[in-house]
Amino acid sequence: MHYLFFGVLSVAVLAIARFGNRTIVERKADANHLTSYTAVSYIKPSIASHQALRQRIVDIALNEIGVKEATGNSDGQRVEEYLVYTGLGKGYAWCAAFVSWCYGQAGLSVPRNAWSPALFPMSRRYIGQQTKQGSIRPADLFAIYSQQRGRINHVGIIRKLEGKWILTIEGNVEDQVLSKRRPLATIYTFSNWLD
Repeated sequence: MHYLFFGVLSVAVLAIARFGNRTIVERKADANHLTSYTAVSYIKPSIASHQALRQRIVDIALNEIGVKEATGNSDGQRVEEYLVYTGLGKGYAWCAAFVSWCYGQAGLSVPRNAWSPALFPMSRRYIGQQTKQGSIRPADLFAIYSQQRGRINHVGIIRKLEGKWILTIEGNVEDQVLSKRRPLATIYTFSNWLD
């Protein structure tokens, strides 16, 4: 049964990739009033709208600063909202759920995952050269790697780049949402879900 599901999912992903971002527009034919459909190419958003979207994500995250767990067990009304957004209930690590929720509040359907490593697929990661050239922007994501776990185990949103430092907004740090200043040298990788 799982093979069937993944087969159908694969076909859907390939179809989306083939047709790109297109919109279907409905129109009526004049002669017999039958409905027909025409595909219209997607218009890429302007740079200004991208910047506005990035700022909106950062603003949404900033408004969450101060949200705390109720008992220190990944619980509390707002924390559970973040987790529910990604399909989980209370009691789970919620840094990735927080990031996903912020993007969702900005009207984006991705990323939407409660597992930190899933927010850093190779196709979304910045390469070393891009990082050195200062390509990282507000609303991009950063990852912290755990040697003990052998994987990315924390994620947050970049608020601002300041020389060799980043200002962040992160969930599940000291049982709350807060802003931190982190040295770039401590960041494992970055990802961009907006371009």
